[in-house]
Amino acid sequence: MKTIVDNRLLSRFPGSLVLAASLLLAAVIAPPGDSASAATDIVTVSTKASRDATLAERPVRDEEIPFKKARIYWEYNATANDLGVHVTLDAEDWTRLRIENPSERTLFDVRGRGPYQNLGMTELFFEGAEPSLNEFPLARLLAMFPEGDYTFEGVTVNAEELESTAAFTHAIPAGPRVSATVGSNNRLLITWSEVTSPPVGFPNRPIAISGYQVIVESFQVTLPATARTVTVPPEFVAALTPGEHQFEVLAIEQGGNQTLTEGYFTK
Repeated sequence: MKTIVDNRLLSRFPGSLVLAASLLLAAVIAPPGDSASAATDIVTVSTKASRDATLAERPVRDEEIPFKKARIYWEYNATANDLGVHVTLDAEDWTRLRIENPSERTLFDVRGRGPYQNLGMTELFFEGAEPSLNEFPLARLLAMFPEGDYTFEGVTVNAEELESTAAFTHAIPAGPRVSATVGSNNRLLITWSEVTSPPVGFPNRPIAISGYQVIVESFQVTLPATARTVTVPPEFVAALTPGEHQFEVLAIEQGGNQTLTEGYFTK
């Protein structure tokens, strides 16, 4: 006996409810001694129809969806002489993420569990450890993260595939020379020198600065490559407690690598 389950039922009711109703129907209409066979037929048809309906709801794509953002870059602290690799990325509702180096070796692999597996995740930023170059050889650290295209791969909650590549270079800028002057009426002027080359002992790569970033505690501003000074809002300076405060100026290279120099001023 063959009994067909209308796919319209599956679109209106949960699959488990349709399955239960189908089993009951088989028991009622099957000839004596044939109810087990009828039930098996219905279970097979119902399961296949439910699976087909689920697959039909998934969007079909011929190629991977690119990440909204996928960056991997060096950050060098010229004051502390430490160096590390940072990663920042953004994509909608991903549950699995993997990053591979140019040799297709996996460097980072993470999967959401529990609610993160069901709902997915979006933005992610993390910093690798930043060993002191006084103790960890620069050449060894550079060899661990070779230049080239790094591949970002992911899977969304809807089983869609994500993929982007990010160029990673060893063009690391030197740290700018910085100074700060505190004047009357809480006027704080921070200045820095132009950066045109890598630090001494680093790979001799051409350096093209795309901008400078100034950070004073919670105050932060990014300026074009032509900038050499910034005046911190006096209202912000007035809110600082009396005493010594740290600031940073970052030189950002066009390839994404950045170097910061720390400075101090006294209010």
